[in-house]
This record gives sequence, C-alpha cells and structure tokens, in this order.
Amino acid sequence: MTTATAGPNVRPAEVDALRRALDLAATDGLVLGPNPRVGCVLLDADGATIAEGFHRGAGTPHAEAVALANARAAVGPDALRGATAVVTLEPCAHTGRTGPCAEALLEAGIARVVFAQPDPNPLAAGGGALLRAAGVDVVGGVLDDEARALNPVWTEAMELGRPFVTWKVAASLDGRTAAADGTSRWITSAASRADVHRLRAGVDTVLVGSGTVAADDPSLTVRDADLPGRQPLRAVMGLRDLPPSSRLAVPDPDGTETLHLRTHDPREALTALWAADRRHVLLEGGATLAAAFWRAGLVDEVVAYVAPVLLGTGPPAVGDLGISTITGALRLDVTDVAVITPGPDHLDGPADAGPGETNVRLTLRPRKES
Repeated sequence: MTTATAGPNVRPAEVDALRRALDLAATDGLVLGPNPRVGCVLLDADGATIAEGFHRGAGTPHAEAVALANARAAVGPDALRGATAVVTLEPCAHTGRTGPCAEALLEAGIARVVFAQPDPNPLAAGGGALLRAAGVDVVGGVLDDEARALNPVWTEAMELGRPFVTWKVAASLDGRTAAADGTSRWITSAASRADVHRLRAGVDTVLVGSGTVAADDPSLTVRDADLPGRQPLRAVMGLRDLPPSSRLAVPDPDGTETLHLRTHDPREALTALWAADRRHVLLEGGATLAAAFWRAGLVDEVVAYVAPVLLGTGPPAVGDLGISTITGALRLDVTDVAVITPGPDHLDGPADAGPGETNVRLTLRPRKES
C-alpha cells in the first residue's frame, strides 16, 4: 500500500525524512549491478534528524549501516536507543558481502522503522518481519511508488528472477538493418548513435551473438566523454569461437572484458548473467538472436531507432518468430516517443549514413496478455 502523506501510523516528520532518504539514494546517479539505490535517515523521539546515509553500490556498506556509523560518530551510540530509522527499502535480513541491516538496527537499539518499498529480493527480504518479531514498531509501504521509481529495472529484475532485457534495434522505415549489399553499416544518424551510447551507459551488460561479432566486429563500449566512465560487461552468446583478431577477443584498453556464453538458449544465457550479478541486459545482436529472445518470451522492453529511409531489401530487424497469422502477432505498447534531431557527432568512425537526418526513438513494452 502506498502512503502519499502522513497517515494515522506515520508522522509528518517521518514522511519528510523518507523524501530526504529518496533524495539521498539518488545522490550518485545511476548505480548499476546487483544492489539497488537506498537512502536512510535516523530520527530522534522528537522527529529531528540524528544522521543519514546512502548506499554506493555492491560491496559497500548499506544505507542503514552508513547512517548508524555517522550517528555514532556525531552523537555517540547511546543516542540511537529508541530512535526511528526511515529507509527507502525494507532493511535486509541477508548476509552477503555485508551483514543484515535488520540485525544492525536491532543492535543499535532502534525502536521504530518506517520503510517505503518491500524488498522484492527473496534472498534479502524478511527484515521487516525480523524486526517486528524482536518488538520493533515497523511500518512499510510508505511512498512505495516513489521508491520503486528509484530502482525500476532492479525491481523488475528481482520480480522476474532474471536480468531485465532491453532490445535495441536501429532500422529503416521498412524494418531493414542494412542494405542488401552490406554497404550501409549505419542506418540511423550520428545523433541516434550517440543516444545508443547513453543507453549502453545505463545497463550493466551488452549482449550480441557470435554471428554479429564475425560480421561487424563491434566494440560494445560506451564512447562518449560526457557519459560515466564505467563500461558495461560485453557478452557474446553462441557456440563458435570469437575471431582472435576481433575487438571482443581481448580486453578493451580500459580493462573491459568479454564473457562468452557458449549456448544458443537465451534462458541459459540469462541464468549465467544473473549468477554474474548482472541485472540489466541490452540486447544488441542481429535478427537471429533477437528472434530467439522473442520466441522465449524474454524481451521486456524495446528501444527502436527508426530512420526515414526505405531499402526494400536487406536483413530484417528480427528473424522468424513462428507467426503465421495476424492473430498471433506480438503486440507492443508505446511508452515513449522522442524525435532525435541532428547534432554534433561525438563518435569517431565512418561518415554518417544520413547527414542531417531526423530519427525517431520509440520505447515500447510487450503487451501483457489479460
């Protein structure tokens, strides 16, 4: 249940603290990997802030631990007895690289916990129940929608139990990804290609098939000085060996490595990526790989760049889906439309295939059967 304002069980000061915790959680921008962004504010009995903290990513202290440490350094441990912890995510009950936050709050003497989003991770969930069993007053679901919006992909991945998959495709108006003779490597404009690098910067894995590696020799890196420097994992799916001279056969100059998933089964590939703590996969392969993921029902989002070009022939955006009638068509709902106007080309490489072209970026979600 979402509580937008203070209800009978939540004080206005706690709602204000939770909004502050949401702001704290977003301090470092997008945090990729297995952990969500989380913020925590500690309040005294009068609703005044004692200390606060936020999580900086996997392997670092959780938000509650940071806030507790800051409180002990500022006012001493005794000030935490009877205090309230306000957190954007249910305190975890899991021992991983760090200890359970629920137990840390108990040890500190926290008497009340107000949290926003229940933890969707089955391995970490249960902190609220643990705290209640120990006599702590716990209220959950406050500003839940705002908390989910802070970590939308992570939340969906946890609920799915596998990485969230975004399929990126760049095509002509008639759905071709290249000309029949292979001359048009770039279908969309330079501005669209720069936007793809923004898209890559927001995921933790870029996945292609071994056929794409052999045909295009992609680098799959983020190459824009204005974007965060951390590179996504480069993953290749397929049985054939990578050409020794290909860009993905050796680590990128910045140390980015390649994970070769020797399988044709999308579910097996996603299982391996999940085990490697990957939560958001950008599918950039060709028509064959795209069709495999669609047939398996493993595409969660589509980002399509459409150029005002007609080719008539050439490789299609997606391969055979086994659909023979219009009633079997895969339907999608448009969630966003953006017009990408010409701009400076931030990327090194061949001349633009369509100088000055305006492209359209469509974001879509597969329609869920009712």
